[in-house]
Amino acid sequence: MAGFKETKFDDRLATQQKARAAMLEKARQRAEEARKKLEETADERKAMVAAREERQRQKEEAKRQAIEAAERARREAEEQKKREEEEAKAVAEAKKREEAEALVRLLAEQKAARDARYAARKDRQKKGRR
Repeated sequence: MAGFKETKFDDRLATQQKARAAMLEKARQRAEEARKKLEETADERKAMVAAREERQRQKEEAKRQAIEAAERARREAEEQKKREEEEAKAVAEAKKREEAEALVRLLAEQKAARDARYAARKDRQKKGRR
């Protein structure tokens, strides 16, 4: 055992302190790296949360717009249907009015013909008596 060197107590304490200091420094470096990594992942998570919220907001906006468009289309369809019903009612009333006028004319023509026949008969009767 030629190379064995006995160390003194103070030397062993100093070596122990250096080892502890090195371990402490290594732990501090790991903690610093972990903190940086944690900050990076926290930033990434914040970005993902913000992106998710933005997508959700856009989805809700698109849904709201679709609902508004559907409501607007439904109202327009109701208004169109109401206009068509009113137009159909107006056409029916006009047709009914025309039929009534035609009936009135027909009755007036029949009365005029009847009156003419009556007058002709009366004339024949007057001529026949004289």
